[in-house]
This record gives sequence, C-alpha cells and structure tokens, in this order.
Amino acid sequence: MELGQALVWAATRRTGVLITLRKDGRAQSSDVAYTVKDAAFVVSLTDDRAKTRNMRRDNRVVLHITDPPSWSYLSFDATVELSAVTTRPGDATSDALVDYFRAVSGKEHPDWDEYRDAMVEEKRLICTITPTGVVGQINS
Repeated sequence: MELGQALVWAATRRTGVLITLRKDGRAQSSDVAYTVKDAAFVVSLTDDRAKTRNMRRDNRVVLHITDPPSWSYLSFDATVELSAVTTRPGDATSDALVDYFRAVSGKEHPDWDEYRDAMVEEKRLICTITPTGVVGQINS
C-alpha cells in the first residue's frame, strides 16, 4: 500500500483505534477522533490518560482505521509528537484545539470561550501522529 493513497482514504474518515505500548510491552488501544493535516494525523488527548503516558514513554504507535461495510482497513505505523498541555485560553495549544474541533466536527462551536475553558480544565493537548508505513487494503 502506498502511503499517499492511504492518507487520502484515511482523510475521508474521522475515527480510528490508536494503539500504544504499555510499560510491559502489551498493546493498549483507544478509540480516537482524528483529522489529517500535512500528511499527519491530529488527535486531541487528555494529559492523565494511559495512552498519553504510554506515548511519553515510547512514541511508537499504530493507528488502525476500518470501513466495515467495504471490508477496508489500514494500519499506520507511526511516531507521535505531543504538544504542551493547554494551561490558559488563547495559548498555542488552545488555538490548535480550536482548529482540531473545526476539522473533526466540520462546524463552529457555539461558545468558543466555554470550549477553551473546558480544554484547560480537561488538561488537553494535541497529538501529531506521523505515519512511517502502512499495511491494509482499500476495497471499493
């Protein structure tokens, strides 16, 4: 599978399973919503989740995306970069979370001040997932 073709297909979807590695080497999986930006996946995370701790320790991940009706799936091997946790409305991470919301939901939030405050309260950050390879199949 060619990576560029796989990213085009993945960009038409919004959810996948992010697989990280626990300290003992076992896989840990989490459903995530994503958007594709500049040949990478962007995901919103909270600072206190297992997947975030796992990625701080080992930045290798797999993002698995499926389309069950067509029996299509792609598994992207990737590395991640984690942003700083947002600490105040209007910081760089808060702005990136606004961009993420718009891209994933396809709409504006009814109250951006409330959204930004919630992102600070939830201790959110942005995870950029850069694919290094892909396996799978795309069926029409």
